[in-house]
Amino acid sequence: MSAPRALADIESVRLVVGLEVHVELATRTKVFAAVGNPAHPEFDGAPPNTLIDPVVLGLPGALPVLSHAAVEVAVRVGLALNCRIAEQSKWDRKSYFYPDLPKGYQISQYDLPLCFDGHLDIARTDANAEGHAHPDPSKGTRRIGILRAHLEEDAGKLLHEAPGGLPIDTTIADYNRAGAPLLEIVTQPDITSADEAVAFCRTLRGICRFLGATEGVLQKGHMRFEPNINCVLTLRDKRLIRTPIVEVKNLNSFRAVRGAIEAELRDQPARWVQTGIEHAPGTKQTRGYDERALGESGGGPSDGGATVLQREKEDAHDYRYFPDPDIPVLDLDPAWVDSLKRAIPDLPDKRYRRFTEDFGLSPKEAAALIDERDDCLFFERIVDLLVERDVPRSRAPKVAANLVLQTGLKHANAKTTGQPEKDADAGGHAVEADTTESAQSAAGPALVSALGISPEQAAAIGVMREDGRLSAANADALFAILCEPDMRGRNAEGVAEFRALLTVRDDAKLDAWCDQVLGENQPIVEQIKAGKLQAVGRLVGAAMKLSAGAGDAKAIRDRLLEKIGVKE
Repeated sequence: MSAPRALADIESVRLVVGLEVHVELATRTKVFAAVGNPAHPEFDGAPPNTLIDPVVLGLPGALPVLSHAAVEVAVRVGLALNCRIAEQSKWDRKSYFYPDLPKGYQISQYDLPLCFDGHLDIARTDANAEGHAHPDPSKGTRRIGILRAHLEEDAGKLLHEAPGGLPIDTTIADYNRAGAPLLEIVTQPDITSADEAVAFCRTLRGICRFLGATEGVLQKGHMRFEPNINCVLTLRDKRLIRTPIVEVKNLNSFRAVRGAIEAELRDQPARWVQTGIEHAPGTKQTRGYDERALGESGGGPSDGGATVLQREKEDAHDYRYFPDPDIPVLDLDPAWVDSLKRAIPDLPDKRYRRFTEDFGLSPKEAAALIDERDDCLFFERIVDLLVERDVPRSRAPKVAANLVLQTGLKHANAKTTGQPEKDADAGGHAVEADTTESAQSAAGPALVSALGISPEQAAAIGVMREDGRLSAANADALFAILCEPDMRGRNAEGVAEFRALLTVRDDAKLDAWCDQVLGENQPIVEQIKAGKLQAVGRLVGAAMKLSAGAGDAKAIRDRLLEKIGVKE
């Protein structure tokens, strides 16, 4: 009889994680059927069971035809992940019976995937004040191996409430998603922490979005993450115990990925103490993640929830894979693959290096800008326009970053979530963008590029700000005005003049405001002369009030200090 087990017997715990990531490709049609794809913006929000045809439903006599666009997008992603691209691959039927799978099998790839043997270098993480970590490429990288990336069709979706959120006492099936092109990316078990897993997911999402492979809205299920987790336990007697692998299904947020992995890291040692089951064939489990559940170790909602057993995991032979007889073997021309490789745009890591090394932005600013493709391209266009309008190239990126990360994200966040974004710090520098799920709505992240203001209008604000014709407050007000639908295409300078937002540049008026404020606030003047320089802010505020907001705060500050006789 074996000796009883106890947590005290465990000397150390090492986490081992591999990821399966399902990416819904944003091609216009499905992978084997000429019908609309719900992951494409044109068909987003289509009523249930309207994106179907005989092929999707598997009706007798309906034959699948492979989408060239889906193959092209999949190969582009594979190349970006440094994968080898198979010159020949085939399609297999993965058989299982579930209500959301109308044919009773899924067309997938088994032993000859389209992309294989790749890797992705992820940024090492830097913990923030809340204890969560975000990728910081300046701290170096970690290489995660890519086992394979294969193309397959998605299943449908089971609904437990009626459209519109109405309650029902049954489950209904929506087959709109069935047959949508799905790229499944499988990593090697190289991930050693929840933070590394989140960094991988963030990096992969950025790559796929910059390639145009997916819209990447996590709340819509465009990417679904499934970590495979187990632990290596070192016992006090130096024996090594490997816990059974747990696959956590269908996570669609970075927070859930982190929570599920941390919950398993906490609970797997206690589970082994309770059951004594070690990693072996047939021991793998499929679990779901519930942030309100209690785990085996006693951990609960206060420390991230727990995973919940769904079923014992099937092995490959349970799916009865066999080659699909209706789809020919796929042969790819190496010259065509090379042409796709040459056409890959600059990906987030390369843009990050350019933003920090050439543009002089901080790591946090650069990381925030590459987090959303559309805002990144919006920023780059503003930089080009500022340079065209004679803003020095050394200065233009900082001006553009302030417009996007400070003014723009504040308005985007307020529009999307109702919670204002942080303003600039006391020095007028852009703050780090809030890219957490809490800053996003069900419609997706807050995007500056979706507000309605054009890069040309934003650049004009930057030019007027640099010229001293717009105060910080009026620049913010003008930005908000130009986001209004009836301001599309309007000349930003003309709008600023019409709305009386331009700064008064009249030396006589400037002197009058400053003289009045100095005369009425002699005690503060004496404090400034005594070295309390920060007190000048109160005088600046008083002068701005006299000017009814038409003065330039920096010019007023400089003139006040000049009149007081104090230099900074």
